[in-house]
Amino acid sequence: QMQLVESGGGLVQAGGSLRLSCAASGRIFSINGMGWYRQPPGKQRELVATITSGGSRNYADSVKGRFTISRDNAKNTVYLQMSSLKPEDTAVYYCHADERLRIGEARHWGQGTQVTVSS
Repeated sequence: QMQLVESGGGLVQAGGSLRLSCAASGRIFSINGMGWYRQPPGKQRELVATITSGGSRNYADSVKGRFTISRDNAKNTVYLQMSSLKPEDTAVYYCHADERLRIGEARHWGQGTQVTVSS
């Protein structure tokens, strides 16, 4: 069973930067897509960014130009570099990894890491 462990969250002032990391461990056969979602206070979980195993990236409009997603396939790790942070970026950030199965995929989630941006 795959486990995902996130790190790098915290409190930062508006305009600052943070880098989130998410490492997959355990029994891993192969990982397709990886990415980040977030859940602001009182709102639903929303897509932030995803990256395929080949490196193709997709971003939510609200973070384009400010956030960069990357991954290290050898380490089964995905990163999210966040810059020019805004108070509206405050949320719990969750990473995911889509494990390739014999048939189909299984999505695994991290436990979440809090990011708080003060104005």
